[in-house]
Amino acid sequence: MLKRYSLLWRLALVLVVVAVTTMVAGTRITGVLRDDAQRLNQQAIAIMQGYAAAAEQAWLTGGQAGVDQWLADMRSREAGDIAVISATDQSLSSVPLTEQERAGLRFQRGVDSRMSFRYGKKMPYLGVPFPVAPEQGSLLMQLPPRLRPGTYWPWVENLLLVGMPTLSAFLLGGLLFWRARVPLKALQAQVLGFKDDTQARVTGPLATRGDEFGELARSFNHMAEQVSGMLDTQRQLLNDMSHELRTPLSRLSVALESDMSEAELRQRVDQELHHMRTLVDDTLALGWQDTDTGTSGLESLSLTALWDMIVENAAFESGWDKRRFPCALPDDALVYGNLNVLAQVFENLVRNAIRHSPEQGTVQLLGQWEEGTWHLQVVDQGPGVPDDKLDRIFAPFVRLDAARADRSGFGLGLSIARRAVERLGGELWAHNGTPGLCVHLRLPAPPLV
Repeated sequence: MLKRYSLLWRLALVLVVVAVTTMVAGTRITGVLRDDAQRLNQQAIAIMQGYAAAAEQAWLTGGQAGVDQWLADMRSREAGDIAVISATDQSLSSVPLTEQERAGLRFQRGVDSRMSFRYGKKMPYLGVPFPVAPEQGSLLMQLPPRLRPGTYWPWVENLLLVGMPTLSAFLLGGLLFWRARVPLKALQAQVLGFKDDTQARVTGPLATRGDEFGELARSFNHMAEQVSGMLDTQRQLLNDMSHELRTPLSRLSVALESDMSEAELRQRVDQELHHMRTLVDDTLALGWQDTDTGTSGLESLSLTALWDMIVENAAFESGWDKRRFPCALPDDALVYGNLNVLAQVFENLVRNAIRHSPEQGTVQLLGQWEEGTWHLQVVDQGPGVPDDKLDRIFAPFVRLDAARADRSGFGLGLSIARRAVERLGGELWAHNGTPGLCVHLRLPAPPLV
C-alpha cells in the first residue's frame, strides 16, 4: 500500500510536517510576542520609577504634608488611584487608603511583571518601592492608560492566526508546484518530441522513480514502444504487401499480353484475384491486431467443442476424414478467451498442418493442465522446419520453401495466430517432432469464481 501510493504518502507526510511545524512555530512566536506585549517598555518603567522617586522625595522632605501636596499634584496629571504607603501598608498621607486601593494593594504588580489583558478598561495597580529607602515605603498607583503595554496586541494576534497558516500554505504550495512541475515538464518534453521522433523515451531518474511520476513515465515508455512497434509493423506490412502484390499483377500482365483463350484468361484472372483478396484480408487481419486489445467478449470455452467445430470445417475444406483429427483432451478442458479469435487461431494452425501433411497424415490436438493454464500442442506429420528457423515462421510473409514444398499461401497464418494468442494473454511457439511440426499454445484457464 505504501509503495503503491508513495507520492500520496509523501505528500501526506509533508502536509503533516508543515502543519505541525506551523503550529509549533506559531505557538512559540505567539508566546514570545505575547510576553513582550504584556510587559512595560523601558520608557514606561522609567516614568513609574521617576514617580516613586518623587513620592520618596516628598515624604523625606515634607512628611505627610509633602505627600499630600505631591498626591494633589499627581492626581491633576494622571488618572486613576494613587497612594503612598509605608512598609506596613499604611497610607503616608493624611487620607487613609480606600477599599478600592486596599484591593489594589493585594493584587499589585511590579514594573517588571507581565500585565494581563483581562483587565479591560480597568488599569492594574503597580507597586514601586522608593528607590533610595525602599524600607520606608513605596508608591501604589494605577498604571496610566497612556503607558498600558500591548495596545497593538489584538492586531498582531489576528495577524499571527491568519498570516502564519497563510504563509505556510503559500510556501507549501510553491514547493509542491516546483516538485511536481520538474518531472511533468520532463515528461511533456518527451511527449511533444514523440510526434517527431517515435524513438523518444523518458530516461534518467524520472523513469526509475518509485512514485506515481515514475509509473507515468514507464507507462508512457510502454505506450511509446507499442505505438512505435505498431507503426513499424504497419510500414513493414505495407512494404511486404506491395511486394507480394507485384507477383500476381505481373502474372496478370503476362496473361493479358499472351495468346490465351478467353476461358483460360478468365480462369487466370479469377485465380489471381483470389490470391490478392486473400493477401489483403490476411494483411488487414494482421494489422487490426495491433490496435485491438483482444479483451472484449472473453468467456469460458470448451476446448473439445472448439476442436470439433474446427475439424468440421477443416474436413469439409480438405476432404479429410474427421478421424484424422484426433483430440486427446478431457471433456472438461476449458480456456478463457474470445471464441472468434481462438477459432481463427486453430483454423490457421490446422490449415497450415494440413497443407504440409503427407497423404493419410493426421493432425492431432494434445494438451495438459499447467498451473492455471492449458498447454496445448497441435501436431502434424509433415517435414518439419529447420531448427534455426523455427521462430522465423511466425514473422509476416515468411515462407520457408526449402522446409515446405508447397508454395501456396502468403506466410501470414502463423503470424496472425501468434499475435491473437498473445493478445489473449497466452503464448505460441513451435518445435520439431518426430516427424512433423509441433505448435505449442499456452492459454489461460477461466478465473475461479
